[in-house]
Amino acid sequence: MSAHCMLTGTKPGFGNRVSHSHRRTSRRFDPNVQTKRYWLPSERRHVRLRLSTKGIRTVDSIGVEAAVARIRARGVRI
Repeated sequence: MSAHCMLTGTKPGFGNRVSHSHRRTSRRFDPNVQTKRYWLPSERRHVRLRLSTKGIRTVDSIGVEAAVARIRARGVRI
């Protein structure tokens, strides 16, 4: 599964590991993505969302209905 957030669109960042001798090798900074299950009252069903921790806090503040509307506006099928 890809490490990106359905709500915020956060994706992995890339950079370098730098050793003590200053050799550089590539590395990947993955966002903290969690699978979360929410009850969607308008559709009377549960939805499973892959959200970063910032996305989870966003859902807590704006509500699951508005969050699902934003995700669908981005073209993601739920």
